[in-house]
Amino acid sequence: MLLFTIIFLSFVVASVLMQLWLSHRQASHINLHYDKVPEAFSDRVTLEDHHRAANYSCAKLNVARIVLGWETLWLLIWTLGGGINLIDQWWLTFELSALTTGIAVIISLTLISSVLSLPFSLYHTFVIEERFGFNQTTPKTWLIDLFKSALLVFLLGVPLLAAILWLMNQAGEFWWVYAWLLWMSFSLIMIWAYPAFIAPIFNQFSQLKDASLQARIEELLQRCGFQSQGVFVVDGSRRSSHGNAYFTGFGKNKRIVFYDTLLESLSEDEVEAVLAHELGHFKRHHIKKSMLLSSVITLAGFALLAWLMRSAWFYQSLGVELASTHTALILFMMVMPVFTYFISPLFSALSRKHEFEADEFAHSNSDYRSLISALVNMYRDNASTLTPDPLHSMFYDSHPPASIRIEHLKSIAADKSG
Repeated sequence: MLLFTIIFLSFVVASVLMQLWLSHRQASHINLHYDKVPEAFSDRVTLEDHHRAANYSCAKLNVARIVLGWETLWLLIWTLGGGINLIDQWWLTFELSALTTGIAVIISLTLISSVLSLPFSLYHTFVIEERFGFNQTTPKTWLIDLFKSALLVFLLGVPLLAAILWLMNQAGEFWWVYAWLLWMSFSLIMIWAYPAFIAPIFNQFSQLKDASLQARIEELLQRCGFQSQGVFVVDGSRRSSHGNAYFTGFGKNKRIVFYDTLLESLSEDEVEAVLAHELGHFKRHHIKKSMLLSSVITLAGFALLAWLMRSAWFYQSLGVELASTHTALILFMMVMPVFTYFISPLFSALSRKHEFEADEFAHSNSDYRSLISALVNMYRDNASTLTPDPLHSMFYDSHPPASIRIEHLKSIAADKSG
């Protein structure tokens, strides 16, 4: 057995064991606090709501363990089991060009992997979400969304894939620099285009109609020096009763988006506070910082791929007989998550830092008590657990736990009043 095969298997086992351990910790921590609502939330969250959130979280954990086992099995089948090699060898019998063969192999693997994951997607939507009262999606809507997503991936993803494979084959030693420039250009275009052209394919977006709330929002936007296409309401209730708000796009296509379900559950003061938080992400340049970090990581990834694809052991260690640019790309995309899993807390920590900064901005530009009230409502209505395990949260949560986030807001208020 080659050395890299042993290293790869060691990381697979270690990451699976770590994920199972963290899942066990999360379930145990939730069950330990099952019978008592945390004191900070006792006036807004009933014990029934608390039980619902705990049961919902544990149900998702149970499914996630099965998904983890299933995905790990197929990762080993595709790599060490020779699955990638089998599909590659089959397409080679057609004697197509290297570029066409590469595209065909990657599309084949993508289609098979998508079909293998469909049962879990169906179960999550029509069993878990249905059981806890969140699902509003009909089978027809689900199928239409699936078709639209597949069509978008084909129309946008295949040309990008073809361009990257062509660069890998034809652009010489520094192909990875050109591929990185192409990828970043594509990403910027997608960020710009998503709010105006892609998101409306799946949802309907409308301008906020509440005159009183609109006036308050316009005043807040002016006060913060924010210009955009406006504040939009998305018909999230067509698919789910979960509520959310987000900031998207850049340039003239910047948008603040509220789910209609969220607006139904929040007061005007709370909506203003949530919007101030979203504006905080813009004013603190979080999107730019995230894009810059992503560009550095992507460049490093392409450089690493350029080195690995010249190494015969990389293919042989992962079950591929014939080295090629497309098998190098496939193997790299499949195995890298195994190695990067252990640094995920670093990215979660950065995301949580951004959330704290956005909360601080909201505190300076709205009533912090309204933001706390809105957060409690959102945690309650979305059945988010109020008692996460700290270590599990460190790995997986992009937002700080509710109790820590609220205490942070209160401490800011205490510092300013003192």
